[in-house]
Amino acid sequence: MTVTPELTPAQRTEVELLARGKQEKSRTLRDLKLPETPEAAHALLLRLGVWTEAHTPYADRLQAALSPVALPVPAFPDEARLDLTHLPGFAIDDEGNRDPDDAVAVEALAGGLTRLWVHVADVSALVPPDSPLDQEARARGATLYLPDRTVGMLPDALVEQAGLGLHDVTPALSVSLDLDAEGNAEAVDVQLTRVRVQRLTYSQAQAQLDAGQEPFVTLARLARASRQLRESEGALSIDLPEVRVKADEHGASVTPLPKPEMRQVVQECMTLAGWGAAIFADDNEIPLPFATQDHPTREVRGDTLSAQWARRKTLARTRFQPSPGPHHGMGLDLYAQVTSPMRRYLDLVVHQQLRAFLAGGEPMPGKVMASHIAQAQLNADGTRQAERLSRRHHTLRFVAAQPDRVWDAVVVDRRGPQATLLIPDLAFDVPMSTPAAPGTALRVQLTDVNLPALSVRVRAV
Repeated sequence: MTVTPELTPAQRTEVELLARGKQEKSRTLRDLKLPETPEAAHALLLRLGVWTEAHTPYADRLQAALSPVALPVPAFPDEARLDLTHLPGFAIDDEGNRDPDDAVAVEALAGGLTRLWVHVADVSALVPPDSPLDQEARARGATLYLPDRTVGMLPDALVEQAGLGLHDVTPALSVSLDLDAEGNAEAVDVQLTRVRVQRLTYSQAQAQLDAGQEPFVTLARLARASRQLRESEGALSIDLPEVRVKADEHGASVTPLPKPEMRQVVQECMTLAGWGAAIFADDNEIPLPFATQDHPTREVRGDTLSAQWARRKTLARTRFQPSPGPHHGMGLDLYAQVTSPMRRYLDLVVHQQLRAFLAGGEPMPGKVMASHIAQAQLNADGTRQAERLSRRHHTLRFVAAQPDRVWDAVVVDRRGPQATLLIPDLAFDVPMSTPAAPGTALRVQLTDVNLPALSVRVRAV
């Protein structure tokens, strides 16, 4: 029998701080035989009714910022820009996306070439290096996406001002690649532009592609050719289930994400933009946070879920450095992340460096930029970890609400008697003792959900 102690308001506060990871073990906790770990404190606060099951402490524990940025946002400067408003541009995203920072367009050229334009919100026009907005974004590292809220790296007012497709005409920083039929780039360029963009969901864009409408047919053709070329250079394809986790005080939902071809088309266009920006920077000796990745540790063949799982584990972590190097997972000789400056700080640094060069100024020296990279990565790591733990927490809430449900699962890995099961409908992995080999399909029930421990019991049906 568990006895819940009666706590004074001060003791409750002390336990709550511990659960949030903001309090070391104290004499009061020890003397009263109260919890001395964040997980145990979390469990006690649930029993006392101080916290509900909707409460997630992980962002606090990992010191991720939870308050919106309230700094003022300047107006766009009056400067020369290439006018591309005659080319239809499309910002294609998941339904409900609130920070449209990239869009695509195509232009037919002589000699069978096609110019792919990737427009990106010109955030660096509003956030120069070491400005208060820049320092705040660097301290956060990335936008925090939780199932129950989003906390921006930059002010909402900036997103409203710079987001593509939110106004009739928008300033942008645009990367262009002149591509042949095989996906080879004959030329790349980066320019400050004015663009006209229409927002679409992936399903809307897919309907246009299925109907044979341009420019979606051309975009798909370019993306297929580019993907085939990168795979010939060793790019890895990893296709694992993805879901959207949403939550509020009343419950949580987990919805599998469909994967229409247009999702892969847009991803390929963004990859090409990063490659093109890296080439442009290398040609013009502009230091960037170039993204590099070592060779996979081994080759994994096959397209099963267990093979996809194993293939992902062969990938080294992407490193960011001021000089270019190969990104083996993408099959590219050099690469930079450039298409999400409203959401990722290192993308913003890429924009700041490119803008300085385009405006005739001096980009940050490599050593200064390297310090910015290190600080932003450390903060972004905490943000990503808080997101992962919060998604797991609310996924377990979703599971706990339907204890009798039977789930399809696949054994994707094993170490001795312990196996790792992946539940595709949840994009959720759980440990289980079973002799089943990787690739084995099982049907399981998930019981005894423990939210503070983020654990669940798995039983084969």
